[in-house]
Formats: sequence, C-alpha cells, structure tokens
Amino acid sequence: MKDFFYAIQDLFVDVLFAPFDALRALELESWFGANFISWIFMLIGLVAFVYWMMQLAKYNANNEEDKSVTSHSYL
Repeated sequence: MKDFFYAIQDLFVDVLFAPFDALRALELESWFGANFISWIFMLIGLVAFVYWMMQLAKYNANNEEDKSVTSHSYL
C-alpha cells in the first residue's frame, strides 16, 4: 500500500508539476516570459469585456428596453 502512495507522489511531483517547475525556473530569467499565460488570459478578458460593452451599447441605442417606472410607486 505504501508503494501506491509513493506512485501518486511521483506522478504529481515528477510529471504533473513539471510545467510549474519550468515556469519557476523561467521566472529567474524573464518575468514577462514566466507570466506569458497570465498576459494571454488578461488579453482574452479584455477582448471579451470590450465585445460585451459594444453589444450593450448597440442594444441601448435601439431603445428597445421599457424604461418606464411601474414596479414601485416610490421610484
């Protein structure tokens, strides 16, 4: 049973965490290179945000939404 848990340890330490070890070693040489994936995710998020705002602006320009206050009298 002990060998089973050592096999799990070897799988995670030697195989699955290898990309993270490579990024850790790369950080000493180039901070931008080590954070390349983060920059990609931020770029995707920025593009999605701009697209969403453009869609909202287009929907708002059509004046399709009923903006009359009818739900509560105090509004």
